[in-house]
Amino acid sequence: MQLHDVWFVLIAVLWTGYFFLEGFDFGVGVLTKLLARNRKEKRVLINTIGPVWDGNEVWLLTAGGATFAAFPDWYATLFSGFYLPLLVILVCLIVRGVAFEYRHKRDEDRWQTNWEHAIFWTSLIPAFLWGVAFANIARGVKIDQDKEYVGTLLDLLNVYAVLGGLVTLTLFTFHGAVFAALKTVGEIRDRARALATRLGLVTAVLALVFLGWTQLSHGDGRSLVALIIAVTAVAGALGCNLAGREGWSFALSGITIAAAVAMLFLTLFPNVMPSSLNEAWSLTVTNASSSPYTLKIMTWCAAVATPVVLLYQGWTYWVFRKRIGTQHIADAH
Repeated sequence: MQLHDVWFVLIAVLWTGYFFLEGFDFGVGVLTKLLARNRKEKRVLINTIGPVWDGNEVWLLTAGGATFAAFPDWYATLFSGFYLPLLVILVCLIVRGVAFEYRHKRDEDRWQTNWEHAIFWTSLIPAFLWGVAFANIARGVKIDQDKEYVGTLLDLLNVYAVLGGLVTLTLFTFHGAVFAALKTVGEIRDRARALATRLGLVTAVLALVFLGWTQLSHGDGRSLVALIIAVTAVAGALGCNLAGREGWSFALSGITIAAAVAMLFLTLFPNVMPSSLNEAWSLTVTNASSSPYTLKIMTWCAAVATPVVLLYQGWTYWVFRKRIGTQHIADAH
C-alpha cells in the first residue's frame, strides 16, 4: 500500500470512530424527547453523555483535518459542493454544545425547555444529514472535469440519500438507547431497553434495504462481507438487548456502525468522490492526494499523537463508567 492508500484507510477509521462515539450521544439527545418523561429523567440522560460528548467531537475535527491535509482536492470539492448541509451540521453542533452548557444556568421553566428543544433538534438533524452526505458520496455526485461540484441542493436529496439519512438517524438513536440502558438504573433503564428493541427492528429493516441497495449498485466481495457483518451485528445487538446484556448489545450496535461505514468506504475505493457525470472525472486516492512528502510527515505526526488521544479518551470513559439514575439527581433543575 502507498501512503495515499494508508490515509484513505485512516480517514475511514476516523469517521468510524466519530460515528461510533458521536452516534450514541446524538441518539441520547434524540431520546431526551422520546424516552424521558420529566425534567429529572432528561437530566439523567444528559448526564450519561455529559463527560464525553465534547471529546467525541474530536474525531470529527481530526477526520476533517486529515482529509484537508491528505486529500485537499477531496476536501475542497466536498465542502464546496455540500456547503449548505455541512453548514447546517456545524451550526447544530455549535448550538448543541451551548445547550448542554447553558441549560442549567437558570431555573426558569421556559429557559430550560427551550434549551431542551435545542438539544433534541441539534442531535436529530446532524444524525440525519450525515447519512445523506455519505450516501451521496457513495452514490456519486455531479463533478465536472475541473473537480468541481456542479449539481444543486435538490440533487443531494435523492431517494437513496434520504434513505441513508434515515438509516443513520435510526441507527444512532438505537445505539443511544442501548447506551442509555447501559448507563442508567431503575425504570428509565427498563424503558430504554424496551425502546431499543423497537428502534432496533426499524433500524434492521432500513439498514438491510440501504446496504442491499448499495451492494447491488456499487458492491463487490469485500463490501458483501461488511454487509453480512453489519446485519449479523444488528441482529446480535437486538438479541443481547432482549437478554438484558447491555454491554454486549452496545458493542454489537457499534460494530454495526463500523461495518456500515466500512462498506461505504469499500465501495468507494479507489475513488474518494465518484463523478456521476463521467467516471474519468472522479476524484481518486491518486489524483486528489497531497504530495508523498506531506503524507509522510502526517504519518509520523499521527503515529505520535494518536496513542495519546486514545489513552486519554479511554481513561475518561473508565472514570465515568458507573450507572446513574433519578436518585442521583438532587432536584428537577
